[in-house]
Amino acid sequence: MIKNKKTKKVSSSLINMGLALLITCTLSALSLGWVEELTADSIKKNSYLKELAAISSVVNEFNNNPYEEKMTITTPNKRHKLDLFPIRKDGVINSFAIKTYSNNGFGGRIEMIVGFYIDGAIKSFAITQHKETPGLGSKINDDKFKQQFNGYNPQKGIFKVRQDGGDIDAVTGATISSRAVIKAIQRAVDAFNNFYQTGVKDETTES
Repeated sequence: MIKNKKTKKVSSSLINMGLALLITCTLSALSLGWVEELTADSIKKNSYLKELAAISSVVNEFNNNPYEEKMTITTPNKRHKLDLFPIRKDGVINSFAIKTYSNNGFGGRIEMIVGFYIDGAIKSFAITQHKETPGLGSKINDDKFKQQFNGYNPQKGIFKVRQDGGDIDAVTGATISSRAVIKAIQRAVDAFNNFYQTGVKDETTES
């Protein structure tokens, strides 16, 4: 009889532990979902402000809302979709920005906003996301590297690093990262030229 009582007691304890664990997991999941829902708008807003700041840093002065006119353009082979932001001052377009990327950085994907003058020359660019080596590849976001791009027209020069016979000085010790920047900008140039020549934007992606 004593043995049966012990067995029932152990069984009861296991059930209670199981119920407690289930309740704890359920409450945790609900709490995480609630917190995620509360922070989603904040994260989205911060992302928007960060991107708008990057756009502002690479284009001419403007007083329109670039997001209201944002459109999606594609590279000629239709493989890559990029966001284009018209920049206006008092209703007149004076520059434009394109959100672009390259997956060929030393640390992987590099995302950036590139600003262009109306004639297609680069004004500047801002790296918005990267995983390049701190103090080395990360210098692609330094002014010293960026300055050589101001006024440079990729269509009128050899848009490569000097190691590849081009016009651009790579970041010392970070040629791969430098090449990735050029590739991302070239992708933006190709997409814009495709849009400009055909006048067709991508309709499959909401802008």
